[in-house]
Amino acid sequence: MQAIKEKTITLTVNGDSYALSVPVNRTLLQVIREDLGLTGTKEGCGEGDCGACTVLLDGKPVNSCLVLAVEADGREITTVEGLAKDGKLHPLQQAFIDEGAVQCGFCTPGMLLAAKGLLDENPSPTEAEIRQGIAGNLCRCTGYVRIIKAIQKAAMVMREEKEAAS
Repeated sequence: MQAIKEKTITLTVNGDSYALSVPVNRTLLQVIREDLGLTGTKEGCGEGDCGACTVLLDGKPVNSCLVLAVEADGREITTVEGLAKDGKLHPLQQAFIDEGAVQCGFCTPGMLLAAKGLLDENPSPTEAEIRQGIAGNLCRCTGYVRIIKAIQKAAMVMREEKEAAS
């Protein structure tokens, strides 16, 4: 029986750099939660079906349960802990609270990051584009009406903030 090999990788997570020695079969989700202690990223199905483990990898939403940590070597990761800046909630986080979209909260981190990935690419999505953008994220509490309203509200706030800054 061969021992599982380890590899040293570097990750930038929420702006902080980490050098880690990880078994080559360890998922990015396991490293984020267990090695870095960032437990905001949730493990749901473990098969990439529910989206609870969504993080941004170089700005694109991915299911961290399906990405090996070694595949993320040298790349930039954003977790839900990285959304708020200087003690101020990200507009998406605030909109989820304002619109009552948090519900039980288990899917919320993945929803927030899927929505951030969408809004970073498309600041003015239609409702259909929002539905498509969060299609890989399941909410088992209720429907998606409040979540979609929150994303629409955050999009508006983010556009207004961008206009005010220019």
